[in-house]
Amino acid sequence: MATEPVSELPLVVIVGPTASGKSKLAIDLAGRFNGEIICADSRTIYTGLDIATAKPTQDEQQLVAHWGLDLVEPGARFTAANFRKYADRKIVEIRNRGHIPFLVGGTGLYVDAVLFGYTFGSVVNEKLRLELQQMSLDELHDYCSEHNINLPENDKNKRYVMRAIENAAVNVEQNATPVYKNIIVGITTDKNVLRNRIETRIEQMLENGVVEEAKKLGKMYGWKSESMTSNIYPLIHKYLQNELTIDELKVQSATIDWRLAKRQLTWLKRNKFIHWLDLSDANTYLSNQLAHIE
Repeated sequence: MATEPVSELPLVVIVGPTASGKSKLAIDLAGRFNGEIICADSRTIYTGLDIATAKPTQDEQQLVAHWGLDLVEPGARFTAANFRKYADRKIVEIRNRGHIPFLVGGTGLYVDAVLFGYTFGSVVNEKLRLELQQMSLDELHDYCSEHNINLPENDKNKRYVMRAIENAAVNVEQNATPVYKNIIVGITTDKNVLRNRIETRIEQMLENGVVEEAKKLGKMYGWKSESMTSNIYPLIHKYLQNELTIDELKVQSATIDWRLAKRQLTWLKRNKFIHWLDLSDANTYLSNQLAHIE
């Protein structure tokens, strides 16, 4: 058990794009250094969305305590502000147990909300508006999916979609530096390696029964439910309607995940406090840092 005062135990933050290996790294480190993991992912918060979101398996959750999973039913509203409150509470609880909290994920808004103590409100962020104006309609839809923002009824109107984003989660105040004592690492991955991992993971999802998972969820919550509008689910719906072959589904899903990975990196690269390392070096660096806390 860590001997440092609980209030001084660091928040270990591991971020990176989808399929970068950050989750398995966190499980290994948390298992070795008496940690608990808070998942910063806007999709794994949903109950039942397991295979398509690459949610930690039951075996992995048995190895290390995980938080931030299965928080709400699909279709329920859960914002970055909700996540910040939840994560802040869990960090205190984990530290009070004498354990080290690990914040792990690729949803940059969730991570930043916790790290910089975001306060959310209705004041328009002009920088965000300029960034949104430069996005295509498809990119705005992807942004909504990634950040758990409900699309407006007229989702073909770019202005309406931008307004939905601005109204959903606009930070009006944040700290210039992280509010927690922390160790922050970002996982860098060679582009070809990352694309191969993405393609391999899609194959694994299909082998693990993601089509059956999607059929079950589509029947329970409807294919138009906000929680079903991202990941591989819409493509599976087209596949089930014979609009795509299985090979076309794989190719399109890999393209969507690749675009997501690039957007995640763009967001995360703004954070100057992240120490970027490849997976092996990150393991060594964090192991050395955490060994001094024991």
